[in-house]
Amino acid sequence: MEAPRAAAVRSRAALRVALGHYIANGISVAFGLLLISGGVHLVLGTLAASAASVGVIVTAPPDLPAPRRGKLLQMLPAPLIGLPLFFLVQLLHAKPLELGLLLVPATFLAFVAMAWGKRGIPIAIAVMFSMIFSMATPKPDDMAEAVQRTLYFGLGAGLYVIYAVLANLALNARYRVQVMADLLLSLAALMRTEARQFTPRDDSGDIREVPASLLGQLLREQAALADLLQAARDIVLESPRTPYRQRLAGMLMTVLELRDLLLASELDLDALKTHPGHAAALVEMRRILEALAADTAALADALLLGRPPATVPDRRRELTAIHLDEDPARPRSYTGPTPAMLARGLASRIGHINDEVLRLSALARGEREPDLAVVRASWQMFVSPTEWSLRPFLALWRWDAPPLRHAIRAALAIAAGYGIALALPWGSHDYWILLTIVVVLRGSLSQTLERRNSRVAGTLLGCVFAVALLSAHPSPLTLLAAMTLAQAIAHGFAVRRYLITAVAATVLGLVQAHMLNTGMSTTFALFERVADTLIGAALAWAFCYVLPSWERGQIPALVARVLGAQARHARLALGLGQLRSVGVSPELEWRLARREAYDSLSALVQATQRSLSEPRAVRPPLEPLEHLQAHSYQLLAQLSAVKSMLVLRRDRLTPAEIEGPLARTAQRIEASIGAAPTSGPVMPEGAPATTLAGPIPLPDPFDNDVTPWLLRRLDLATGIAAQLRDDAARILQPAAEDSPQTAS
Repeated sequence: MEAPRAAAVRSRAALRVALGHYIANGISVAFGLLLISGGVHLVLGTLAASAASVGVIVTAPPDLPAPRRGKLLQMLPAPLIGLPLFFLVQLLHAKPLELGLLLVPATFLAFVAMAWGKRGIPIAIAVMFSMIFSMATPKPDDMAEAVQRTLYFGLGAGLYVIYAVLANLALNARYRVQVMADLLLSLAALMRTEARQFTPRDDSGDIREVPASLLGQLLREQAALADLLQAARDIVLESPRTPYRQRLAGMLMTVLELRDLLLASELDLDALKTHPGHAAALVEMRRILEALAADTAALADALLLGRPPATVPDRRRELTAIHLDEDPARPRSYTGPTPAMLARGLASRIGHINDEVLRLSALARGEREPDLAVVRASWQMFVSPTEWSLRPFLALWRWDAPPLRHAIRAALAIAAGYGIALALPWGSHDYWILLTIVVVLRGSLSQTLERRNSRVAGTLLGCVFAVALLSAHPSPLTLLAAMTLAQAIAHGFAVRRYLITAVAATVLGLVQAHMLNTGMSTTFALFERVADTLIGAALAWAFCYVLPSWERGQIPALVARVLGAQARHARLALGLGQLRSVGVSPELEWRLARREAYDSLSALVQATQRSLSEPRAVRPPLEPLEHLQAHSYQLLAQLSAVKSMLVLRRDRLTPAEIEGPLARTAQRIEASIGAAPTSGPVMPEGAPATTLAGPIPLPDPFDNDVTPWLLRRLDLATGIAAQLRDDAARILQPAAEDSPQTAS
């Protein structure tokens, strides 16, 4: 029974990958390669088609799913920079020293493009490809042949730029659906992980309520969701003019609300677990959360398959039935929340998640219209800029800037690799070592190690496939078809699973080199390819330790960003204007602050994760980093609960009793984390931010005024902010003393 179920799960996961936007983009790139190379082959012949296909391959890396606006600006830099470099390498083919003097500074300038982050990385790779694939061609006989090859290269690159812009325009509607489906699948995974926290406490086992592994998984999934959200914003929120686009944009806005509700869903969970008899209630809550996760994943599958989504059942009735009996042993003097109140509150917050999943389903089915005011405002404010700014370039020229160090490191690695390639007895394939260095060497040790292992394994498998293919002496059209398939796989899996990309890229590179060397020997030694790959991977790994940019050097700035973003989010979430009206402008400012709070925290989580692969002596203090990340999410959860009360339950609040506490809480949080601490751990002193100086009875929040509960949330948020400052001080103090701690 388990085997068929596991097979079904794997099949469903494979189908989701196959229908995702990465694979659609890979197929689009491959079709462009086939169309352009095939057309040039028919008109100008095999040699022209081979050079044109290099132009396509060099131009393709920046061709990723993107908004229609700005697509041309994203595609142009690679061919504009790569074309003259391709030509210069052709001219210097027979001059190893001069070629090396070109490769090293050109590599530095190419890797400088990584200062633009995710937009710059594919351009840097494309520029390097233009030189390396030019090295793979036979030495031109004269200037005329070099010019001719360059013109064919430019023809392929220029045609592909036009094709990429048109293909992105044609696939825009499909990309919107696919990125939305990917976002829903990520949300469903986060729901399932959150549901695991509702596992009843086992007093006979580990006393920790949340195992460290589960906390780490939650942090990683939150960070992954934050990354997907920005990619989805850029595509889904662009020009939402048609009703269907507006519904997709409305679904994206709902996902943002669901993320907050998931955070808030676990509030008071630990307190409930301390009371006896909680197991049955938590088991039922977990079951419902897992069912909601399954509903969300089913909605994503329906979007990918183009089918109308099934109706999602309303689980409010099941949640209402969850209750705990009062503890008869509780003393009458007890004024805190009772187990029954806590269980009812948790069930209510899960009910809000249920309501938003129903909203998602209704939007997808066309049964509900989105809030157009929020959608239009988000379109203008939340999409990434498409213009190229000089700010990253101007900020690059500091000795401790990671992009500058990475560019120097890459140039030195290429110089070493080129020198070794010239000294090897099989130097006719010197470009293969350089290609391995380019695709393996990354800005951090953890990413380089992952790429190194995948590259070596992928090259071994790819060489086997390439040998099998070329030993059959296929026709040029067959080789073109093989290149097309390899390009689709390599481009489609570059983000999903690099091992598969490495296999396909090896086949693509070997077949491409074989076609470029038409007329010469078509044999190559498998040993040479493997040896070149091992040498290139070893060099990329070794040069990670040259001018290293260890993550501990970035941690202070990331911590300061997190604290500042949390303070600003708290100030806007606790704004008094919400008590009077909920306008679009204040809400938009709060949404922007919320995005920065999540994005800054995501960046810190990812940096901490990368540091785990670094030498123990240079790691940042991991334990306080994990505490800071956990407390940051707890503060977001408390503020989300306060925000929900202010917006959704204003009619059951007493404004005169909460205006002062709201303002004081915002001030206390600002005082605690508005600036990074410069001294050791300090707990803020002073009177409480609210009027809850002593214990007061908490009434049933479903039948009475909820003001006491809101005040309780404010006090908890103030305490968490103090813990955040304590965590930050423990992180920053070792950095200031230049004596990093390590975690066992």
